[in-house]
Amino acid sequence: MPTTYPTEWPYFFTATNLNWLPILQHDERKNIIIDSLRYLRLNKIIRLHAFVIMTNHIHLIWQPMTGYTKEKMQFLFMKYTAQQIKFHLEVNDHLLYLQCLVNKKDRKFQIWKRKPLSIELFTPAVYQQKIEYILNNPVKAGLSKYAEEYKYSSARFYYDGKDEFDLFSG
Repeated sequence: MPTTYPTEWPYFFTATNLNWLPILQHDERKNIIIDSLRYLRLNKIIRLHAFVIMTNHIHLIWQPMTGYTKEKMQFLFMKYTAQQIKFHLEVNDHLLYLQCLVNKKDRKFQIWKRKPLSIELFTPAVYQQKIEYILNNPVKAGLSKYAEEYKYSSARFYYDGKDEFDLFSG
């Protein structure tokens, strides 16, 4: 699956749910992630290169567009998704909601672990390695036999160009 390396360095980003809880197990919550990425792309805040949404974490390769920083794109994404997932859990999965309650100075509820992994990808070789890691993550986890079969991943896009979620166009 060779890809074209961008002229500005993107980031490999991993966000993990608090205590590895299976918060993203249900499609409704995965769709919150998709909606946020689409919003950020359509508003020219990010360029998305690859993604996978697992049950308790996500991996992205993305980069900020002109006028935005790595910190700003991460903040916008993490804050919005945490709020929307909180609202969804409150109504639809009260037991999981209760597991996300924390007693911190700055919050009483937490979806994402603090300090997500964000690594700037300086070389085409590392970029390609991270793309393949992301695309094969569901296969390695036993969620699908083939990478392109897993719905919540960019593998289908890399396999046949189908952009089901409108995350790569434009």
